[in-house]
Order: sequence, then C-alpha cells, then structure tokens
Amino acid sequence: MKIQSIIVEDLQVAADFLKRFCEKCGVVEVIHHFLNAEDALHYLKDNVVDLIFLDVEMPGVSGFELLDQLVYTPQVILTTSKTEYAYNAFQYNVTDYLKKPFTYQRFLEAIQKVSKKSEQENGNAEQDHLFIKSDGKLIRLHNDDILFIESMGDYVKFITPSKKYITHNTIKNLETKVNPQVFMKVHRSYIVNFTKINDIQENVLFINGNMIPISKTHKSGVMQKINII
Repeated sequence: MKIQSIIVEDLQVAADFLKRFCEKCGVVEVIHHFLNAEDALHYLKDNVVDLIFLDVEMPGVSGFELLDQLVYTPQVILTTSKTEYAYNAFQYNVTDYLKKPFTYQRFLEAIQKVSKKSEQENGNAEQDHLFIKSDGKLIRLHNDDILFIESMGDYVKFITPSKKYITHNTIKNLETKVNPQVFMKVHRSYIVNFTKINDIQENVLFINGNMIPISKTHKSGVMQKINII
C-alpha cells in the first residue's frame, strides 16, 4: 500500500514539482492538492491521510496554524524556502523539513524518514514489509517475498524469487531493522528468511536452490529457531 498524502501549497509550480517526485519514487500517492490551508483543514476533518506536504507561508492560514487545528496527527514534511522556521518545525515534531529548492535525493531521504517512523510506531512485531532504495526509487518489499539478504561490502543484495535488488547498506545495520520474527543472521554475510529454508546439511542451508553457509557462532541459534520433531 502506498503512502497516502496531500499537498498544501499555494504555488502550483511547486506542487507540480512535488507531484513529479512522488510519482517517480513509486511509494507516495498524492490524493489531493490544496492551494490554501483552509480547504485542506476542511478535507482533513472528514478524511485521514498518512502524510502532509505542507508549505509554511500561505495567504490566510499559515502551515503552522493548520497544524494547530488538526484533530489528528499525520506525519508532516514542511516545504519552505526559508530556514528560520526550523525551530518551529522541531517544536511541532514534523518528520522532515525540506528547504526549497530541494533535490530528488533529498526528497527520498525525507520519504525514508516517513517510512521508518511509521514502522517504529507500528512496532517490529507487526512489521510485514520494508522499504529499500534501489535504482533511484524506494521499493516496498514484503517479508514473505524476501528469501535472504547477502552482503556485498558496503552494499547488500535482497534476493526474491523473481528479482535481485542492490542497495547501499550493511548486514550489521539491517540486523537491527528487519523483523526478528521472520529473519535471522546465519553468517556475517547473510540474513535469511527462516520460513523459506528448504533443508539444512551440516553447516549449509538451502533456500530455493541457493546454498548459504552457517557460521559456527550462529549454528546453535539456527537450530533453536527451526522446529525439529
């Protein structure tokens, strides 16, 4: 499911700029664009969204005044050409603060923060997916689609039945991010989806025809995790 968002921005050209980035990243859907905060507030009284792209300076009600009147708290990314609003942004606990003009790379970083915050709020126990950055876009991978993750130095490779995704990350970092009810580290270079293990022979496990080594330090953990009758 995509991140459901609205844009509150009085400049059409700035809103169109954001829409293009949302379409390009592939995980954010823009439901509506509002040219002023009043119309956005009216919409938000009866509708729930995941994310608001919010300009600060607008005619009439400002972006911060909109936040004061919200009846619930979706995530917010402030978009403004000025830096002096950074302190207020911190006070309102917004997810990120984009200073115009911003690059696509900076936009992606903000969306990653949105995804990470959402997962933290839901808790790892309920986390059934993760987002990775690959080929210039954010890709949503469900746990059940991931067979294993392999280290490639400063990069990792996510292996699914149909495709491989390479992203800039490390096994050490991912070990704390993936759902521990589904994934486990079996070697310094491998994290596996243990529900996908086909068989184990000595210090090697097999997943969908792939041979994955089990290190001595992780062997006991693997044997405890699987259900041996």
